[in-house]
Amino acid sequence: MIQLKDVTYARLGASSLEEAESFATRCLGLQVSERSQNSLYLRSDDRAHTLCYFEGDPADQTIGFEVENESELNEAATTLDSLGHPVHVGAAAECSARKVRAFIGFKDPSGNQIELVVRPEQHGRRYFAARDAGITGFSHVGLNSTNPVRDEKFWTEVCNARVSDRIGDIALMRVNAIHHTIALAPARGPGIQHINHQVQSNDDVLRSFYHLSEQRVPIVFGPGRHPTSGARFLYFQGPDGMVFEYSVGVDEIENEETHRPRQFGFEPTSLCMWGSKSKRAR
Repeated sequence: MIQLKDVTYARLGASSLEEAESFATRCLGLQVSERSQNSLYLRSDDRAHTLCYFEGDPADQTIGFEVENESELNEAATTLDSLGHPVHVGAAAECSARKVRAFIGFKDPSGNQIELVVRPEQHGRRYFAARDAGITGFSHVGLNSTNPVRDEKFWTEVCNARVSDRIGDIALMRVNAIHHTIALAPARGPGIQHINHQVQSNDDVLRSFYHLSEQRVPIVFGPGRHPTSGARFLYFQGPDGMVFEYSVGVDEIENEETHRPRQFGFEPTSLCMWGSKSKRAR
C-alpha cells in the first residue's frame, strides 16, 4: 500500500503569470518565494512552495503528495505500474523545478495528474503573507472524479487514504489526522475541483469575504459551515476558473480504531449547515 503523508503542492498552468501573481498576492494572500521567466512559486507555510503557476495550458494541473523516502517511492512505482498506471520518473531538472529530492508522476483512474514526492524543500525564513489573510497552510484538494466509487477504492486500497465521511458517493478522505486531505467531486473529466488553505479564525474567513467582494473576486460558496468536517468556509474563483477555499476549525480524527464514516445525503444541507448554496455550475 502506498503510504501518503500529506498533500505537498499544486502545479497549475496559467494563461497569464502576471494575472496569477496579482491574484495570489493581492487576493489570495500568498507569499512569492521565487520567480523565473516561466514559473511563479508561492508559499503558504514553512515549505519552499505549495503552489506553482507556470506558463501553459490551464487544463494542465497536478497535485503532489509526500511519501517517506525513496525506497517507498520505488515501491509505489512498482505497485502503480503493475496496476496499469504508467509511471514517469522525474529527471533531475524536473525534481529541481518541483523543489524535491525525487518524484514519480502518474494518472489516477479519472485521469488526474498526481505526483508522489520525497523530501520537499522547506524554507529557511518565516512565511510572511502578501496580505493578512490569516493563512496557516495548504491543507486539502478537491479532485474531479468521473466515478467516485471506483476512485474511492483506488485511494483507499492502493493508497492509505481513509474515508472520514461521505456525501452521497463523494468521499472525504484523510491521510493523517485532519478530517480530509482529498475530496472526490463528481465531474465529466479530470482536474482539480478546488484548493484549500486553512486560516486562523472565523474572523479571517469573514474579513476575506468582504475583501474579495471589494476586489470583485467571484464568491462561489459561503460563508458557511460544513456539517461533515465542522469547518467554516469560503470558496472563491481565481484565474482560469480555479476555485480556492479558506476554512477554519476542521475536525481531526482522534481515534482511528473507533471512527466510523457517516453517510450524508447528496443535498445542499449536507454541504452547508447554515444554508449557503453553491453558485458553481456542476
